[in-house]
Amino acid sequence: MSTEIPSIMSHVSVGTDNFEKAVEFYKRVLATIGAKVVMEHPGAVAFGKQFPEFWVQTPIDGQPAGVGNGTHFGFIAPSNDAVHAFWEVALEMGAVPEGEPGPRPHYGEPYYGCFVRDLDGHKIEAAAWNAPL
Repeated sequence: MSTEIPSIMSHVSVGTDNFEKAVEFYKRVLATIGAKVVMEHPGAVAFGKQFPEFWVQTPIDGQPAGVGNGTHFGFIAPSNDAVHAFWEVALEMGAVPEGEPGPRPHYGEPYYGCFVRDLDGHKIEAAAWNAPL
């Protein structure tokens, strides 16, 4: 019997030029939504709940890390309180605010989220979807 994984993504990666600081940032910030380190390799750490879904790593080609214009990574938060915790910890760790926690009905009535730029300038989001499943 096969169990279907509820995600369409295997994983995503962000590059960093300050690996130790970036890993510490994501350990603290992603803990607010229930994620933890699930895999480690030299120069790369994967976060998730069960699977390695979000990687932080030094660029494989040895070139400086870059930020994608128009790219951002959205994390599922289990509640509005978790969105606020994500926001507060991210800012405490040095993130730049890009949109404080709150509803954004233009994304859908149940949406509640926030946006920040991580230490390398990558745009990240935490969002709770407050609708009955």
